[in-house]
Amino acid sequence: MDDFGRRRWLSEASLAGFLYLVIGVASAALAGAATSNHVRFTWRISAFVLSAVVFAAHILHEHFRFRNRAWRTAWHTSVAVAIGAFGLALAANIHDLGSASGYRPRMLISLAAWPLLTAVPALLVALVVAAGLGVRRPAIDDIVRRIPKP
Repeated sequence: MDDFGRRRWLSEASLAGFLYLVIGVASAALAGAATSNHVRFTWRISAFVLSAVVFAAHILHEHFRFRNRAWRTAWHTSVAVAIGAFGLALAANIHDLGSASGYRPRMLISLAAWPLLTAVPALLVALVVAAGLGVRRPAIDDIVRRIPKP
């Protein structure tokens, strides 16, 4: 992979990670300001749904736009998830600094734990999904080739 390709996938993974961070922080703020448990639950579920949409879009983008194999697609998407989780852990540490109880040093564990706890399952899910898309690719390519060109 050339330097441009390496920078491109890393910048796209950073963008997806930033989206995960924004979704997480925004939904936490909205859930914190909610007036009822039902509304709080709705904001939290919406964060999961929006993150799943970003995750699926990233897998499809890697697979169809860049024609990456399953392993590379899974790696790129899981790195994006790890970047987002690290950003959320960093935001949680910063938030804890201003809390009434004071900063808890054990919060530093989240800087390593959250990326690992999210990236490993994301890698496995993306690998299965991308492998499933790869099985269908030859059939789709055959159909596209048969379409008459103007």
